[in-house]
Amino acid sequence: KQWYQRRVAITAGIVTSDSYRKSLLNINPTEVTTLSNGLNVCSEYIDTPTATVGLWINAGTRWENEANNGVAHFLEHLVFKGTSNRSQHELELEVENMGAHLNAYTSREQTVYYAKCLAKDVDRSMDILADILQNPRLEEGAIDRERHVILREMQEVETNLQEVIFDHLHAVAYQGTPLSFNILGPTENIKSINRADLLEYINLHYQPHQIYLAAAGGVDHAELVKLAEKHFGDMHTSHVSEVEYPPARYTGSEMNHRDDAMGLCHFALAVEGCSWTNPDYFALMIANTLVGSWNRAQGGGKLIPSPFARKAFEQKYPQSYMSFNTCYKDTGLWGVYGVSEPDEDAVRKFVGAVQSEWRRITRGASPGEVQRAKNHLKTLMLAQCDGSTAVCEDIGRQMLTYGRRIPLAEIDARIEAVTPSVLKKVMEEYVYDRDPVIIGLGATEGLPDQLLVKFQQSSPLD
Repeated sequence: KQWYQRRVAITAGIVTSDSYRKSLLNINPTEVTTLSNGLNVCSEYIDTPTATVGLWINAGTRWENEANNGVAHFLEHLVFKGTSNRSQHELELEVENMGAHLNAYTSREQTVYYAKCLAKDVDRSMDILADILQNPRLEEGAIDRERHVILREMQEVETNLQEVIFDHLHAVAYQGTPLSFNILGPTENIKSINRADLLEYINLHYQPHQIYLAAAGGVDHAELVKLAEKHFGDMHTSHVSEVEYPPARYTGSEMNHRDDAMGLCHFALAVEGCSWTNPDYFALMIANTLVGSWNRAQGGGKLIPSPFARKAFEQKYPQSYMSFNTCYKDTGLWGVYGVSEPDEDAVRKFVGAVQSEWRRITRGASPGEVQRAKNHLKTLMLAQCDGSTAVCEDIGRQMLTYGRRIPLAEIDARIEAVTPSVLKKVMEEYVYDRDPVIIGLGATEGLPDQLLVKFQQSSPLD
């Protein structure tokens, strides 16, 4: 009976594995067409009655300078305040009547405008996207009103300590380069940005060769190309932008803002990671997954699979942690964000535990651990491609970063290629004895300084 059960389990595993591989290969390909003006059209057909279509623009905070920092985000707000063809009310009413969802966001390297709608309304959604991109009114009254909106948004962001920590992390790690800039910009810039600044940014960066039109859902690619010609074919490249972002310059350093009244110690500990296109990207993602994340409120205790999460639970004072791997075109930040109660010895031990876990993975994680992390990473990446909006986001981001959409089967193969020995080599290169950045905020009395943290990066002791 036991032999039969083992055979059934093995057979089921083979069938499941085979079905999984076939499912990765049976996904519709991402089709790409470049219009005569340089605008790129990319899409994946999914058999659904809805669709997501958007514009991924190769422009963000990294292309700003100290004088206009914040202009990309400011512009993102203003394009929804009316165009030369539609007032703000007409724009909002048209979107509402379609039952569509129109949104946008700005990051350090991208600006995105997208719409989710019924597949039959893709033409109308593209007309709206084309209108807000090419014909924004940028009225003085709207600019002044939006200043106050953004200033209030800045106040809200300041209450989100995780975002504050990551802003400080970039400001310190990439000091002296645009990658250090805050996406919202400083208060003095928000108060001084004017219509001329916005138009200059549009003319410089919103060029068709800088834009990827991405779509996913019930959209035929040939029809999408026709619609792109219809709505964006008149866009012309006024000049091939010679504005290149300055190369990133990572600096190992520290920032400690102590305020015991905040009650908790928030910190980030990071080293320089790799770019999106670096071959070590997937190995660092697996290492990131191995460290994982944990929150005392989630329970689990000693039954948590992650060794580091069990150690954090047993230490009593740590409240939560989250590992991260933030990538850019030519650099990245790999590390841990943690929150601890303000006990001087506990904070020091928590930071020491993070570094101890890094050293443990560097010395060599077990094959079982690595395989579990790979399976978890695959699940996360596949879950990020669930639905037309997620797929459209994946297409736009990958086209901007890689210049192509990486098939899921290739992603799966790259993850599987990371063995314990490969992981060990990558950790030795990026983490062991590397110059860290440490950021502290709140009750940080026990937070070790950067020199001690750097020494512990290569310590053989745990």
